[in-house]
Amino acid sequence: MLVIHAAITAAADALTRREPHRQAHLEHLVGLRRTGRVIGGGPSPDGRTADVFYRVQRPTDLAPLIEEDPYTRAGVWTGHAARAFSQFVEPWELPPVVLDGSRGAMVIEGPVTDTDMAQLALVELRGTGHLAFGGCFEDGGTTALVRSADPAEAVAWFADTGFWAADRLIARPLVYVL
Repeated sequence: MLVIHAAITAAADALTRREPHRQAHLEHLVGLRRTGRVIGGGPSPDGRTADVFYRVQRPTDLAPLIEEDPYTRAGVWTGHAARAFSQFVEPWELPPVVLDGSRGAMVIEGPVTDTDMAQLALVELRGTGHLAFGGCFEDGGTTALVRSADPAEAVAWFADTGFWAADRLIARPLVYVL
């Protein structure tokens, strides 16, 4: 199985456009999660982007999952960029769906200095409860979801390991829905 990070872009008016389709969208994602095809994700606080982590057999299996989403059908989601992980640290458990925006998180992105050691560091970060899930790409980049709403704290967790180019780490806020 492949784990793919889909960076979703949304329409400029996504926050107003999404409301009539939100329940169907959530049911779609929860159904995919129930069958193991969605690991987790959520929108940015402004609703202009979303990060969803999918599990598929083949890269070509991703597009239909996104195209079937009620948000795509309604024009809320307007595009996506996808990258398959070469190494991925799975979540220990799938948290309950939280819709009230109270579970803030950060998406951490940046290059590793040592892929094998970074992968071990991700496992350790999961063990400390900081990492929800994430991994490394073939090109040496990382995308991970961490359990902190503080960007400085989240970046420090990665930088302190010594296995990421600390000056090139980026933290983006995410409303961790599922």
